[in-house]
Amino acid sequence: MVRITPVSSKKALKAFVDFPHDLYASDPHYVPEIHIGQRDILTPGKHPFHDYGSIKAYLAYHDDTIVGRIVSIHNPRYNDHFKSNVGFFGFFDCIDNSEVCQALLAQAEADAKERGFDRLIGPTNLTTNDTAGVLVDGFNDAPRIMMTYNRPYLVSLLEQSGYGKEMDLYAYDIPTADVSDRTLRLSDAIETRLKRSGITVRNIRLKDIDKEAVQMLEVYNEAWIDNWGFVPFTKDEFNFLKNDLKLIAVEDWGYIAEHEGRTVGFSLTLPDINEILQRINRGRLLPTGIFKLLLGKKKTKRVRIAAMGVRQDYRKKGIEAVFFARNIKAAKKYGVLSGEASWVLENNEEMIAAAEALNGTRYKTYRLYAKSIS
Repeated sequence: MVRITPVSSKKALKAFVDFPHDLYASDPHYVPEIHIGQRDILTPGKHPFHDYGSIKAYLAYHDDTIVGRIVSIHNPRYNDHFKSNVGFFGFFDCIDNSEVCQALLAQAEADAKERGFDRLIGPTNLTTNDTAGVLVDGFNDAPRIMMTYNRPYLVSLLEQSGYGKEMDLYAYDIPTADVSDRTLRLSDAIETRLKRSGITVRNIRLKDIDKEAVQMLEVYNEAWIDNWGFVPFTKDEFNFLKNDLKLIAVEDWGYIAEHEGRTVGFSLTLPDINEILQRINRGRLLPTGIFKLLLGKKKTKRVRIAAMGVRQDYRKKGIEAVFFARNIKAAKKYGVLSGEASWVLENNEEMIAAAEALNGTRYKTYRLYAKSIS
């Protein structure tokens, strides 16, 4: 008999955050999330999502053993933006058992119906700007930084519970050695041409990151506005993300394009700290994990191109090509073996073409699922 219990205490929240560590204890590809980060995301008053949205977290028990978890999510900014009437679920994990899976999803569906929603979409942790999707293809290695992971059975369990594909999110692997010198030479010529038009590309200045972030937020919200599922970041959400990422960001991996002093594009690539987190027990940074993280961030063998945006009236000028080329040059400098470009919407033909032009291979697919509950 499966019992679904709300998370209503610090002890239960700790158990909720720690559940995947036990679920994937024998999985060599599992990467523990940073405990304090997961705790803060789920705690009202800690993460800015809770300023406008709300969540309910649940644990599934069989007798006294935790066998699953889920969060039901009310995201009014999404519904206002898209004039929709949907609920979301996230932080979804369970053992390979259809009864457990269906009990957890039934709870999220009941919460959504109580609010009058007609569909349920997920997983999103917490929004479509955060980690999202179920891994459906590419289980043979660990996820990169800020990407999800699960075992193949979760796909079957969701589909058996009546959930179908809403959108696929692609991850491309771009090996450093496979990018030709000709590609880099062409990017140099493009950069020279851009300079003649008053457009320059420089590295992000971490010492000025608060000032840089103001312009980056404006560019990002404009560049992504037409993409499926994208809801503009609030200032507080972007600052929360900035404060997390500035601890691991490296100036050689961040780029800003400017036209006469105005930011018109940016790209942010992150060292794959998952290589380090795999060696940090249960995601606890203290007392020694934080030093492993900070000392190892420039030594990772892989990186992830996590964000790239160019204002709409500056696209197709070659700025994106320069960003990609600068990533390759930094990879050669640091001895990085490959970079992941993710996630890329399955209908984003421009980004797919750019990744493939660099001999990138689509090697992982993540999926958002949806179900009608009306």
